[in-house]
Amino acid sequence: MRLRELRQDARLTQRRLAELAGWHESKVSKIEHGKQTPSEDDIRTWCRLVGADDHVLDLIATVRNVATAYREWRREWRAGAHRRQQTIAAQEAETTLFRIFEPTVLPGLLQTREYAAQRFRDNIAFHGTGGDVDTAVQARMARQEVLRRGDRDRRFHMVICEVALTIGLADDDVMIAQLERLLTLSTLPRLSLGIIPTRARHRRAPHHGFWVFDERMVLVETATAELTITQPREIAVYIQEFAWLASSAVYGAAARELIHTAIQTLRAS
Repeated sequence: MRLRELRQDARLTQRRLAELAGWHESKVSKIEHGKQTPSEDDIRTWCRLVGADDHVLDLIATVRNVATAYREWRREWRAGAHRRQQTIAAQEAETTLFRIFEPTVLPGLLQTREYAAQRFRDNIAFHGTGGDVDTAVQARMARQEVLRRGDRDRRFHMVICEVALTIGLADDDVMIAQLERLLTLSTLPRLSLGIIPTRARHRRAPHHGFWVFDERMVLVETATAELTITQPREIAVYIQEFAWLASSAVYGAAARELIHTAIQTLRAS
């Protein structure tokens, strides 16, 4: 645990740290072994005594996030896919700057009803849970109002890889309709849509998708769960990751040309 490392770096024994803090000796041991969750005041006191005040914000963010950082998909799907959409909608309503990267799937805020339905059906089938596809799709469509309404200063910077335009995540007719909608949305004043051409020089390998909400939170999807990251230093890494990925993307007319080409490819197949 990071707190133990900070104590050791300061060359303090558990007993000495407890004495300086005015705590029972066993408290330090319990915190270091995960048997007791430190309060925010405990963290501030600990960091002050070991000379690590610059770690306070990250450590407090970790404690606040312990219960919600890991959302297992199987459990989420059992609770109802629409509920997760509603939770995300609440987070989006509080966000001014969205930085979204998706390597193979089009972001939910840009999806057509049919494309979204296919994604929900496939995910429900994969996780082996019951599904409320219709209500989930409706909730996702409702989320898309954030693109047009709300704070005038709200901005969306989305980056996808070219492969997301043609990968077979839905039938060709669904994909074509989806890409036509993408062309329309790409002209929205508050949306900056970047596409990384397959043969572009990639400064960073596109490992996985992630959503950055202002500078307060990052959502990362894995095969088994959704991770919520709130530690400032980790958020900063994702912001840098996004900037590097975005630097390989094309925008405006060049991006729309890639979409037009993808539509032609799908129609010819």
